[in-house]
Amino acid sequence: MHPNAAFRWQDPDAMRAFAKDVGFGMLFLNTPEGPHVAHVPFVFLDENRIGFHMARNNAIAPYLDGAEALFVINGPDGYISPDYYGVADQVPTWNYIAIEMVGPVRKMDEAELIAQSDALSLQQELKLAPKAVWTRAKMADGIFEKMLRGIHGFEMDVTTWRSTLKLGQNKAEAVRLAAADGAAAVGNVAIADAMRNLTA
Repeated sequence: MHPNAAFRWQDPDAMRAFAKDVGFGMLFLNTPEGPHVAHVPFVFLDENRIGFHMARNNAIAPYLDGAEALFVINGPDGYISPDYYGVADQVPTWNYIAIEMVGPVRKMDEAELIAQSDALSLQQELKLAPKAVWTRAKMADGIFEKMLRGIHGFEMDVTTWRSTLKLGQNKAEAVRLAAADGAAAVGNVAIADAMRNLTA
């Protein structure tokens, strides 16, 4: 995480809401075969516990149960030109939002895996309203169970949160907003919006 205290994000409710909205991250683990990363969707099972699943033949899967892992969620990011600020003697930088969660991982049993899979699809389906929510009840008999045999489910108890909210909050508001306008003008609307809506 960024060493500058000005960029440390310390609002757990806001971090959790942001992570839930993203719903996708990178799981890092140092294995006997070297470091590996899995890119997986996830869902909060409670405020400090996440659930996820992956293909059984993922390189990380055999080593996860009982291991401590790192889960990273990235938000918008973008290059900020010194020209955007409208004031002299600035340097280039990169603004971004990132969350790191660390904790022990446990393999789920089949019932837990099914519940996690249902919760994950429901969370994402609700974002697609007014489309009717998809459920596995729409699948032919036996198909879901067959596909379930190809994945493993896991949960992580999050014991450590580390987060960076680097959006120019070390600058005067007018200067930060000018930089947001510059980012938006070249098409980086997501980072511009985050810089404009900064409240932390």
